[in-house]
Amino acid sequence: MKNKNTTMKIESNIFTALTIAGSDSGGGAGIQADMLTFASCGVFATSAIAAITAQNPLGVRAISTTPIDVFKAQLETVYDYFKPKALKTGMLFDAQHIATTANFLEEHPDIMAVVDPVMISTSGSRLLKSDAEETLKNKLLPLATLITPNLDEAKELIGEDITNMEQTAIKLSKKFSTSVLLKGGHLDGSDIVDILCMKNGDIYKYYSTRIPNIDTHGSGCTLSASITAYLAKGNSVEQACRKGRNFLLKGMQSPVCICGTNFINHFPK
Repeated sequence: MKNKNTTMKIESNIFTALTIAGSDSGGGAGIQADMLTFASCGVFATSAIAAITAQNPLGVRAISTTPIDVFKAQLETVYDYFKPKALKTGMLFDAQHIATTANFLEEHPDIMAVVDPVMISTSGSRLLKSDAEETLKNKLLPLATLITPNLDEAKELIGEDITNMEQTAIKLSKKFSTSVLLKGGHLDGSDIVDILCMKNGDIYKYYSTRIPNIDTHGSGCTLSASITAYLAKGNSVEQACRKGRNFLLKGMQSPVCICGTNFINHFPK
């Protein structure tokens, strides 16, 4: 009697996360930093590349967006097979890629989404077209589980100067009906505070001391990616923010030295 072929379903032993962002040819930010972070945090890394950049820590020299049909196909192909538990967005650059990402989230509300509203790089290069800001505000941010703006981005999002971080975090949370981690790294001084305002109004504050002698290129990408990884592993938003922030701090406290400069270590011990 011939044996019949049988297919055994093997349960996954690792969760999957998705990064939707731009590719950084320098490797320290964008898709590259996100995937390193996912792997280091113990989740399987998938990606949808919105744009290709020519950049290094000194600046961005060129940007080319991915054709929208290819970008959409990346999102759908990853979801069809890997079913990511959580995703993050980084540099999306234009209104069309933002709207496509928003449509994807509307079609797949089971995915937790961390939106890093990337507008300007650390080196000062514009990473979001000015006519795309309204699409970001109206279509994508309200679909997020969490948004992670720095102070400059928060100012753009609420349209006013920031005089009180906690009040700004609350305003952002109410405006976009989502949880907000407002990052205070752009403040002067050695003491840093990040403020998490949950969608239900709960406030958490995370304090740290500024780490000297390190290039912070890719710090926002690394933080949002680590938070996404911890969400994919089943942590709450608050737990994921706390653990993600600790991951970034460890990576900065034990940097890698490249070409005479200290950069974030994505595999800290």
